[in-house]
Amino acid sequence: MGMSGYFARLRECVGHDLLLSPAAAACIRDGAGRILLLRRGDGDDLWSFPGGAMDPGERAAETVVREVREEIGLEVEPVALIGVYSGPEYAISYPNGDRVQPVINFFECRVVGGRPEPDMDEILGYRYFGPTDELPPMHPCCVAKARDAFGFHVGDAAFFR
Repeated sequence: MGMSGYFARLRECVGHDLLLSPAAAACIRDGAGRILLLRRGDGDDLWSFPGGAMDPGERAAETVVREVREEIGLEVEPVALIGVYSGPEYAISYPNGDRVQPVINFFECRVVGGRPEPDMDEILGYRYFGPTDELPPMHPCCVAKARDAFGFHVGDAAFFR
């Protein structure tokens, strides 16, 4: 879906300057416990967890449900908070020059409907990865989230990074 109208209006004011961006991402597992990663179509050929920026008026849990539906066609229910990722080391510079430091709420999610269908615009493909698989190229924040996802069990305390 790309940039929301809200962020487009902010970008009109600040140009490519660094923005803090509240966001949510989903850890979705298959029956073998492998995690779902998506291949992004934004030009840098990196993989990531389903998710994206929060819209005004949304709760973080609503954001993750909406983003997963938009990006991959799955209906999910957040069941636990794995962690919050907000460090400056997770800042992203996009190919167009926009800079963002996300504050990502990372949820363990259960699939309740739909089937995986990449939108073939924002998302070009998907694959489930296990803890012993070689992970594809990812932003540093997704590397941290993958590490935490493989060590997380519902009922554990959340990670704050």
